[in-house]
Amino acid sequence: MLQICGLAGGTGTTGTLYEPGEKPPSYRGAPTPDAPYVWVCDSFYAVESGGQRLELDDRTVRVAFERPAPRGFEGRERAIAAAKRHIRRQLARIGVRADPEFHVESTDREV
Repeated sequence: MLQICGLAGGTGTTGTLYEPGEKPPSYRGAPTPDAPYVWVCDSFYAVESGGQRLELDDRTVRVAFERPAPRGFEGRERAIAAAKRHIRRQLARIGVRADPEFHVESTDREV
């Protein structure tokens, strides 16, 4: 299992990449990817009202969360690249334009 974290603009988000032989979480309504690598991470977006307050480096935004949708991949490098794209997209959805600093960690060692 890999934890992939992206930090930028005074905030960050982390998702989990399940590797072959590991069982990703299941929940009502979730698709069941049939692939050796499964990426699961929150999706969120900025809202005018409601949501949760989030302090960034230069401002405060309110964010709402969507249900995570697992995505399957055949290869590890492709899965990690897709995870990083997902994190970049989520940060852009709340107005963070800086490229994130990424950290990829396994339960055994840093990758």
